[in-house]
Amino acid sequence: MSLPTIGLAGATGNLGLPILSALLTAGYPVTVLSRIGGNSSKLTPHTNLTVKSVDFTSVPSLCEALEGVEVVVSCVATSAMGSQNPLIDACIAAGVRRFIPAEFGMDSQNPHAMQLPPCAMKVATQTYLREQSRLHTEFTWTTIANGLFLDWGIEVGFIIDVKKHTATLYNGGDVLFSATTLADIAKAVVGVVSNQRATADRVVYAHSACVTQNQLIQYVKDKDGKGWDVEVKSTDTVKQESFLELKKGDEGDADAAMLGFAVVGMFDEECGCNFERKLDNGMLGVNVLSADEVRRVVEKCM
Repeated sequence: MSLPTIGLAGATGNLGLPILSALLTAGYPVTVLSRIGGNSSKLTPHTNLTVKSVDFTSVPSLCEALEGVEVVVSCVATSAMGSQNPLIDACIAAGVRRFIPAEFGMDSQNPHAMQLPPCAMKVATQTYLREQSRLHTEFTWTTIANGLFLDWGIEVGFIIDVKKHTATLYNGGDVLFSATTLADIAKAVVGVVSNQRATADRVVYAHSACVTQNQLIQYVKDKDGKGWDVEVKSTDTVKQESFLELKKGDEGDADAAMLGFAVVGMFDEECGCNFERKLDNGMLGVNVLSADEVRRVVEKCM
């Protein structure tokens, strides 16, 4: 039995590339939807890979590119996260059976997280997906919540900065939060594609580990013995600062505000940053890392 063709939007991003690799490794034919004038030329040729240039604002353009595609995975940039409806409409018109929206982060079902602007965009997309799945019974969706990007978040200094030995410890640095490596997020996507019945019309939860910032810092200290320069900050303060930044309008830093809201969603216990009690790891084929395995992830980022 032949595997279904997967459509992938945002294939050249930090998350898109690992997902593309995992799908191709699993044997799936993949059609990459590339923005006209985009950088799809950086993709390595593969016998199961087709690249189609599209206008992401045009349903006819997208629909034509999606002919024969069964599942679409959206990894569009955060700035485009609130503009996925044309892609969803094109999926329905083209007969796509499953849509995985660009979410891949905080718990969008948590009432406190829902109040944060980045999460509000995700909730709006989910609402639209629910409406469309009711109207078109053959169309289904799955959202993947995976917490922070574990390896990427350390490499860029977002969770802790292992190169500069600095960190902002949110709520003291002992908050347990779910985090997932890019490779494990890609595994979760493959898990959804291969378990469409069990994952239909719902949020699935996965993580590689549930850790604290102080645990991660200790792994670095155990390796090199160097001291750290840390600042302690509450997520309530971060949230207040982010809303104030948004109120400035054009004079404010919207990107900084959105990053601040992400910090709140990922490090505030009220926002449900710990997924341990609701994991779908087994069904998705994602293993929870041991302490030693998390330590090795951290050491690779040093």
